[in-house]
Amino acid sequence: MTEILPGSPCWVQLSTTDPAAARQFYGQLFGWTAADPDPKYGGYTTFSLDGAAAAAVAPLMNPQQPVQWQLSFATTDADATAEAAKSAGAQLWMGPMEVGELGRWALLSDPTGAPFGLWQTGQFGGFGVVNEPNAFGWIDLSTRNLAAALEFYKTVFGWQVWPHDVYQMVGLADTMFGGMMAMGEMFPPEVPSHWNPFFVAADVDATANTAARLGADILHGPVDVEMDNGPRIAVIRDPQGATFGIFAPRQS
Repeated sequence: MTEILPGSPCWVQLSTTDPAAARQFYGQLFGWTAADPDPKYGGYTTFSLDGAAAAAVAPLMNPQQPVQWQLSFATTDADATAEAAKSAGAQLWMGPMEVGELGRWALLSDPTGAPFGLWQTGQFGGFGVVNEPNAFGWIDLSTRNLAAALEFYKTVFGWQVWPHDVYQMVGLADTMFGGMMAMGEMFPPEVPSHWNPFFVAADVDATANTAARLGADILHGPVDVEMDNGPRIAVIRDPQGATFGIFAPRQS
């Protein structure tokens, strides 16, 4: 994989009510191999794809915490970036704190309410594989205030923006790695702003069918995105309630 630049997505982890069931679901869906849960880190489990770190799953930290995929962005200084984020309107919830010798971590939410993490590399650098079938490939923000979100991430992480009428693509070093859209009527008013990871699928329809067979709900798609060279996507809710997406380049 290419180098993980500061400010870019570097890791995704699932917080869920049933880690054992999640290990089985994602293992069957993506072919991920789960390491043994680590009691030192509260049962945290790393998924690998062909031996490379792909994602992780952990129990909920408290009963009020929502079941969700959590995204982390790379930083060379978690403390400085957390302060910059706070100055730009973010809420700091946890940390920055040492995670053993693995790295330094903080949990925040942006000014529109979407949670995210910061990760300063120690012995663990994040993704070992991206942009391949069954690996991470894209981030997607659904937000209640698109203008505020764009300004925040540009200010804190220096993101570039590729404007579009509906969907704003974002990235660094002239490389896109995600997008943002305003939450419309398709989202109930009680649903807060949130990030979702998208994983690459060799065949979106087949992967969505497999997810449904394993007990997931297909919330959107499979459908071709109506943009130039737009991918085929589907949005899925796993059996414990966490949402994520899958995508593949559109077939000609």
